[in-house]
Amino acid sequence: MTSGEQAYLDLCKTVLEKGNKKQDRTNTGTLSVFGHQMRFDLKEGFPLLTTKRVPFRLIASELLWFIKGDTNIRYLLKHNNNIWNEWAFKTWVESDDYQGPDMKDFGHRSQQDEQFRSIYQQQMDTFKQRILTDDVFAAKYGDLGSVYGRQWRAWATSRGETIDQLAEVIEAIKTNPDSRRHIVTAWNPEDVPGNMALPPCHTMFQFYVADGKLSCQLYQRSGDIFLGVPFNIASYALLTHLVAFECGLEAGEFIHTLGDAHIYSNHLEQVNTQLERTPYRFPELEINSEADSIFTIELEDLHIKDYESHPPIKAPVAV
Repeated sequence: MTSGEQAYLDLCKTVLEKGNKKQDRTNTGTLSVFGHQMRFDLKEGFPLLTTKRVPFRLIASELLWFIKGDTNIRYLLKHNNNIWNEWAFKTWVESDDYQGPDMKDFGHRSQQDEQFRSIYQQQMDTFKQRILTDDVFAAKYGDLGSVYGRQWRAWATSRGETIDQLAEVIEAIKTNPDSRRHIVTAWNPEDVPGNMALPPCHTMFQFYVADGKLSCQLYQRSGDIFLGVPFNIASYALLTHLVAFECGLEAGEFIHTLGDAHIYSNHLEQVNTQLERTPYRFPELEINSEADSIFTIELEDLHIKDYESHPPIKAPVAV
């Protein structure tokens, strides 16, 4: 099976050539395949795609947000990370508290109306500022519910207790490395219907220890190949490195298994542009050796070295 960046580019080609046309909840439309796996040997470099620039600091701050068990976008906004804004903003503009211009169906209207895009941005800027400065507003509209951080660090049980899955799996890796139960799941059937801004796309991951190396396999039920999957690859590769660091192991492989892997119909031109580019070598990840723990590590402790890439390629988010 192809590894490295070519594994991702081959996925793009497969979906373009063999994908099924499907509708989706955003009414955008996709080309989709079901069941695909990519492998990344982390000794060959950190899998931050090079055929378009991928912002490592956004990926790292989001992952640290998950690891902290946080579910409010205020932490992300403090780190100039806007990747979860749309879901929180949608909750506000559809609420009775919102008194501004109609912001519904943004994805469709913004492609046709430059004035509407300007109004939308003004409302988004107002929303972000209130999240950062108004504690009551942030608590009501900044929280995304039981998304990844909550499920990883404080899974609510039927007995009224919570389970810190991530801490428990790290302890198990340290004390019983050969276990086949090093699993963290974000898919909580009770919370999916109404207590999550977006049901988990990356639903569960499992660690595996062999020859002093830690590997991780992610099962992702749904993957937005152009915008989301490059982030997911780098995020879980980083998680693998951080857990290996915590457990005194080397990073081994990251295996990415996808359920519904899709390209949105309004991303086709961007994907073809990316496929015309020749990949560079993957960069290297550096973790501050003096960092105490995965649970206290900060963004400043993580650095990407020798990252050479083609320019970024913009595309709309389907919400």
